[in-house]
Amino acid sequence: MDVKTAFLNGSLDESIYMVQPEGFIEKGQVDKVCKLQKSIYGLKQASRSWNIRFDQAVKGFGFIQNPNEPCVYKRIKGDKLVFLILYVDDILLIGNDVGVLTSVKDWLAKQFDMKDLGEASFILGIQVIRGRKNRTIA
Repeated sequence: MDVKTAFLNGSLDESIYMVQPEGFIEKGQVDKVCKLQKSIYGLKQASRSWNIRFDQAVKGFGFIQNPNEPCVYKRIKGDKLVFLILYVDDILLIGNDVGVLTSVKDWLAKQFDMKDLGEASFILGIQVIRGRKNRTIA
């Protein structure tokens, strides 16, 4: 899955001002600046604020972050297991129950503007092939 305009989801902890964008300056308001309410692309802290926002959201949904690999989260409920791997603004979901994966995808789509890219065929340049009994082998 891909998070559309991911960096625009981040919140800012500090006051940041910017020059008014061209085409949005009203007459008599030329000397004014814009105070940002949310993160935007181009800010040095944009990727960090997005990551904090994402981390808080998935932990609130019951995922636990892997302490050794912070981009990997897991959620276990009974015998249902889901791994969520975040790579900047791309998400890979792996699990042992299609229904649970679907519910996680639905929840993510309610939190962020998402694009479902379908089943993974390559992950970081590694081809994913289906093994016996539909088990994925990477």
